[in-house]
Amino acid sequence: MNHWGYGGHWFGAWHWVWMGLWWLFLIAVVVAVVWGVVGWRRQWALPPGQAQLPQDESAEDILHKRYARGEIEREEYEEKLEVLRRQRKD
Repeated sequence: MNHWGYGGHWFGAWHWVWMGLWWLFLIAVVVAVVWGVVGWRRQWALPPGQAQLPQDESAEDILHKRYARGEIEREEYEEKLEVLRRQRKD
């Protein structure tokens, strides 16, 4: 005697439904993992709100912008500017 379920088939038609749902679940998990990894890599690729710097932007330009945004104080700005100018002369 066969004990697989109703009508001699394993779960009958529900077998195909559950198998389809299982594949949909696995695909959703893979998509979620890929989406998470891509998002995580984008988050850590560059600091927040900062686009890739143009190649022609000098160190002095960056220093000027940092001072203008208030990221550094006047003393630090002047010290770093002097260091950059000394390095350029050498």
